[in-house]
Amino acid sequence: MKKLSAIALIAATSLVISGQATADEALAKKKNCTTCHAIDKKLIGPSYKDVAAKYKAADVPALVNKVLEGGSGVWGAVPMTPNKATVSQAEAEQLVKWILTIK
Repeated sequence: MKKLSAIALIAATSLVISGQATADEALAKKKNCTTCHAIDKKLIGPSYKDVAAKYKAADVPALVNKVLEGGSGVWGAVPMTPNKATVSQAEAEQLVKWILTIK
C-alpha cells in the first residue's frame, strides 16, 4: 500500500509540474516570445535550451532585466528588443525561471 501511495504522489507531482510548464509555455506564446525563440532551435534569438545551458539560477535577475530592457551582443548582432511595455517584472521572472528548467 505504501508503494502505491508513493507512485500516486509521484504521478500527481509530475502532473502539477507538467501543468506549470504548459502554463509557462502559454505565457511565452501570449507575450510573443516565441516569435524570436523556440524551445530547441535557434530562430531570430537563441533556443530556450541554449539559454538554459548557458545560464544558472544566479543569473535570473540579469536575465529578467534583459527581457525587460532588451540588449545585444551576447548571442550575435541581432538585438533583443525591450519588452517592458508588454511584460511585467513578475512575468519576466516567471518566464526566465521556466526557461532555465528546459534541458
